[in-house]
Amino acid sequence: MIPDDLRYTNEHEWIRATSGSTVRIGITDYAQDSLGDIVFVQLPEVGNTITAGEAVGEVESTKSVSDVYAPVTGTVTARNEALDDQPELINGEPYGGGWMLEIEVDDPTVLDSLLSADEYRELTEKE
Repeated sequence: MIPDDLRYTNEHEWIRATSGSTVRIGITDYAQDSLGDIVFVQLPEVGNTITAGEAVGEVESTKSVSDVYAPVTGTVTARNEALDDQPELINGEPYGGGWMLEIEVDDPTVLDSLLSADEYRELTEKE
């Protein structure tokens, strides 16, 4: 399941433009499936500045702990508080209720440099 209306990273994060220069991010269905049952999520606080390519949080599953990387540079404007008590939302709704952060992007044109759905499909078929 790879929605066509999103952008993607090589680290298996998805990015959805929401309004203006704000984006919503999460991890892909491929990533959550690889991780297994997610039991804990650590995310940055609202107001934190994040830098593209740097680890901004962690997802802990029954199999491992994995970093979540910032796909863009900007400021965290919202975090999905529901994940504090229900991290399994990522497993059940990776592109919906399992979203992680909203970010005010410093440079919205950077979205054009991220992977399209077709490019992400090719990436996951190789792995």
